[in-house]
Amino acid sequence: MKARATDARRAAVLGSPIAHSLSPVLHRAAYDALGLTDWSYDRFEVDEAALPGFLEKLGPQWAGLSLTMPLKRAVIPLVDEVSETAASVDAVNTVVFTEDGRRLGDNTDIPGIVAALREHGIEQVDSAAILGAGATASSALAALARICTGEVVAYVRSEARAAEMRRWGERLDVDIRTADWADAEQALSAPLVIATTPAGTTDALAAAVPERPATLFDVLYDPWPTELAARWSMFGGAVVSGLDLLVHQAVLQVEQMTGRSPAPLEAMRHAGEKALAAR
Repeated sequence: MKARATDARRAAVLGSPIAHSLSPVLHRAAYDALGLTDWSYDRFEVDEAALPGFLEKLGPQWAGLSLTMPLKRAVIPLVDEVSETAASVDAVNTVVFTEDGRRLGDNTDIPGIVAALREHGIEQVDSAAILGAGATASSALAALARICTGEVVAYVRSEARAAEMRRWGERLDVDIRTADWADAEQALSAPLVIATTPAGTTDALAAAVPERPATLFDVLYDPWPTELAARWSMFGGAVVSGLDLLVHQAVLQVEQMTGRSPAPLEAMRHAGEKALAAR
């Protein structure tokens, strides 16, 4: 769908909770840079129960939606088509509406992770470690399926989570091994460490950062830096932040929703940094 700069179009991010979302800041910055003066981007508090009704009320002026938790799986039965990328992890974070009213579901988190790593010079690794086993961990594993040539070790807190990660590994054709969270310090010596856990979870690992750490991708961005990321940087390791991921996945969303490419990466990053600093 190609959009003209004079088209009055709408987009938004949905989720619950949603007040913290930086997506409006990033998308609005993109619209400003692209001269899409009649485009608007909002946020709406929507849970799984309210999602079908919300979608049914959307008119033809709607270009697309960004979805955060807990809607990434709940939306799948409500779209007409799911991309191969989204289907690989059963998670849709982007819905684009076509001119004929169809709803197309995609996942920009996975290529967003790959793009954020590439920006920091990481094109390929021979092994990696994942801290955590939630929804973000499955996206991280799907990204590693594209760039990791060897084993991925996932450090998890329960056998149920371990079994889930092994199932994802089999589905994504990734050589995965699971290990107990009690041994998570061992992850820090990997060529690439992806931390996917909630705020504070990895703080205790900061003291175990090796003298010459490689690359840490910490998906958090507020508060930033995490204790682990700060210690990693102090020891000279490369750090990729959650804001890097947020911006890169939003770039792909903007391109899909507006039909404009490339989206203004630096303008969006600057707007995100400014918004975080203001918090």
